[in-house]
Amino acid sequence: MLGIYVFIKHMILLEAKPVSDQIRSKLLEKSAVFLQKTGRKPKIVVVLVGADAASVVYTDAKQKKAKEVGFSSEILKFPESATSIEVAAAVQKLNEDPTVDGILIQRPLPKNFREDDVLYWVHPQKDVDGFHPENVGKLPLGLPCLKACTPSGVMVLLDHYGITLESKEVLVIGRSSIVGKPLAALALAQNATLIHAHSKTKDLARWVSTADIVIAAVGKPHFISASQFKSGATAIDVGIHRTHLAGGPKLIGDIDPQGAESHLRAMSPVPGGVGPMTIIMLLVNTLISAEFREGRRAKLDTPIRSVLEN
Repeated sequence: MLGIYVFIKHMILLEAKPVSDQIRSKLLEKSAVFLQKTGRKPKIVVVLVGADAASVVYTDAKQKKAKEVGFSSEILKFPESATSIEVAAAVQKLNEDPTVDGILIQRPLPKNFREDDVLYWVHPQKDVDGFHPENVGKLPLGLPCLKACTPSGVMVLLDHYGITLESKEVLVIGRSSIVGKPLAALALAQNATLIHAHSKTKDLARWVSTADIVIAAVGKPHFISASQFKSGATAIDVGIHRTHLAGGPKLIGDIDPQGAESHLRAMSPVPGGVGPMTIIMLLVNTLISAEFREGRRAKLDTPIRSVLEN
């Protein structure tokens, strides 16, 4: 019984706040230097089409966080009835505007927008989401690019807490182009032994039970049970879902945390884990883009090293 108590007491909760606070402080310093050197602030513009309630909340949050670190931030709003031609033309003007460093097109978009087209609208050097096919393609090749924010945030979170991927068996569950696939590429870049699974993988529990680190980005609430993990494993939960349980509304992840404390080495909470890292990495990408475009950076290199070590 005592041994179990010690394990519970020492499980690491991989919270984003201490990490994001550290990066936010550095961003504030570097944005002040950027303003002094260039006469302007790093600028991010969020393009919002329609009035989806969640999207409005997210865009307002992004604007607030950008201003907290000394950036200039703007929300370019369009009505639900706007055509893709209108929005694409406006994005092209942002691409050509030398004072705009980062452009983000808020999803979801109205049904008349084709995602296959939208992916190409933002110039790769201003694509702070890391969604442009050019950036997505460069990532597994190890070429300098703006990296997708959530996968980058996962890597920064692990690094902050001293959890290395090298020579570890890392299971990535999920294959989306904006999370699962980039996560797999970043894990390989850190010399992980990669297992890439998804919701259709047969006998998924077997892979979960052997991995040193499991990163769940499958997009299904409580799809995996923490009790399936091997003793001493690390669990990263990328999922976030709104549900109504006893006691009212609650946010939950892809991993059911029940029993995690008894045998996991570390786990990211939902909320308060990976989610906040996405916005802070968006701001990191914006600064990198600004410095690159002003000639103060030789290439679009690894975000966290660029921000924290220079």
